[in-house]
Amino acid sequence: MSPDMLPLVLAAPLLVAMAVSDVRHMRIPNALVLAMLALFVVTAPFALAPAEIALRLGVGALVFALGLAGFVAGMLAGGDVKGLAALMLFVPTGALAPFAFTFSAAMLAGIALTLGLRRAIGSPGSRYVSLAVDKGYPMGLSIALAGLLLPLTAGL
Repeated sequence: MSPDMLPLVLAAPLLVAMAVSDVRHMRIPNALVLAMLALFVVTAPFALAPAEIALRLGVGALVFALGLAGFVAGMLAGGDVKGLAALMLFVPTGALAPFAFTFSAAMLAGIALTLGLRRAIGSPGSRYVSLAVDKGYPMGLSIALAGLLLPLTAGL
């Protein structure tokens, strides 16, 4: 594993918490996003070159801006926008293409899993809000899954 992937590996517990929270409550808490930001601020200077930090900040800002447009248009939830933008800080710029593939695969897998679970155990009274038939998709599941799988799929 390359050193520029270390901050992402350290973020794994936060990504798991993001997925669980979004599946359970259809909400990504601001505290998790802030913890991810804090983790990046603490780990980045030790693991990354200044130019890589600047590039990651730029990518994160771009993802946030595009996500904000999606939020305003009613296409994305606010927690998803913040969570994805925070995750982008942890994605090495050399791994953006593998991340796009991994995120796409995680979206497909997450949607299939969610729809399957809704059929199997979902109901309006489920303890898991995301399993209610009339709810949207908990994209935090795919965001977290993409971040967790990237060290394996990027080949770094």
